[in-house]
Amino acid sequence: MSERVECYSGVEYAERPKALWQQGERLEVETVEAQWRTPEGKKFRVRTTEGQVFELVYVEQHDEWQIISHKD
Repeated sequence: MSERVECYSGVEYAERPKALWQQGERLEVETVEAQWRTPEGKKFRVRTTEGQVFELVYVEQHDEWQIISHKD
């Protein structure tokens, strides 16, 4: 099951994450700390306005997001 990520999409899909959903709560992305591409798809390390850090993975082949929580 795909996890929910809201993102800005201009020229291409998922250019910049804006928010993510965790346990039914919408968390707004304050900063994109890093972004890179792998054969799997796009990856972002983001910090929310609450200071939480997540890795967001867009798996292009399956058109779905994965959200990985990081501890500081």
